Amino acid sequence: MGHKAFDVQRYLLENKLFVDRALDHYLKPNHKMSLLRQAVCYSVLDGGKRFRPTLTLAVGELFGAKRRVLLSFACAIELIHCYSLIHDDLPALDNDDLRRGKPSCHKRFGEAIALLAGDALLTEAFFIMSDPRMARLLGAPLISKLIREVSDAASIRGMIGGQSTELELIKHKVTPAVLEGLDRLKTGALITTAARVGAIIGGAARKDLDRVTRYAQSLGLAFQITDDILDAHEVSSDNSNHKGIANYVSVAGPARASERVKGLLAACLREMQPYGSAAEPLREIARHVAQRTE
Repeated sequence: MGHKAFDVQRYLLENKLFVDRALDHYLKPNHKMSLLRQAVCYSVLDGGKRFRPTLTLAVGELFGAKRRVLLSFACAIELIHCYSLIHDDLPALDNDDLRRGKPSCHKRFGEAIALLAGDALLTEAFFIMSDPRMARLLGAPLISKLIREVSDAASIRGMIGGQSTELELIKHKVTPAVLEGLDRLKTGALITTAARVGAIIGGAARKDLDRVTRYAQSLGLAFQITDDILDAHEVSSDNSNHKGIANYVSVAGPARASERVKGLLAACLREMQPYGSAAEPLREIARHVAQRTE
C-alpha cells in the first residue's frame, strides 16, 4: 500500500472548525447581546483562517499533548490576534474599511465600541488562560510560564512594539532587513509563541523547543512576506496605492521576495526533519503558507 498524501486543506479546515466551536463556546453568542458583545462576536466568529491556534494544536500534538488541554491557549492567542486586527483597522492606525470580506469592526459599530471590543478581547484571553481548571490540569507553575510567554509576545517587546515601529517607518530608510525586524515583532511574535505554547504544553525538551522556535520564526516571516506579495497583486489589479506603507515587495522587489520565501520554507522543513512523518502537518502548513495564493 503506497504512502497516502497528507491533505493539508482538509487538516486546516478540520482544525478551523474545531477552534471555531471552542471560540463559540467561550464567547456564547445569543440574540440578547449588548452592542459590545455583538462587536466582539462579529470580529471573532464567522471568519479567519485560525492559523495561530492551528499551529498551537499541530505543535502540541507532535509532542503528545491532548487537544482539549491545548485548546484554551490556542483560543486565547486567537482572541489576542483578533483584538490586534480590530485596533489595527482603526482610522488612527491603518484606517481599513474592510476585514475578512466584511466591514471592519469600527465601520459596523463605531470607533468607541471597536476600541472597547479590542480591549475586551485582550482581557478575555487572559481570563481563559488563567482558568483554575487548567491550573489543576497542568500545574500553576506551567500556567504561569505560559501566560508570561503569551504576554511577552503581545507586549511592547513583541506585537505592539512592532505596530509602533511600523508607525515610525517613514522617518528611516527602509531596507529589507529593517522590514524583517519589524515583521518578526508585528506578525512573527504571536505566530512563534503559538508554536512554542504547543511545545511547552507537550513537555518538549529544550532542544526541541529551540527547533520549534526557529521553525515558527521562519514560518512567521514567510507568512508576512506572502501577505505582502498578495497585497501587491491586489494593488496592481485595482491600480490603487495601498496606503503607501512600505512592505517587503515594494522594498525588495517581487523576485527577491519570493526567493526569500523559498529560503524560509527550506529552513522550516530542515527544522522538522528529525521528527519524520509525525511532523508532516507542520511541514505541510509551511508549504501551504509559502505557496498560498489567497
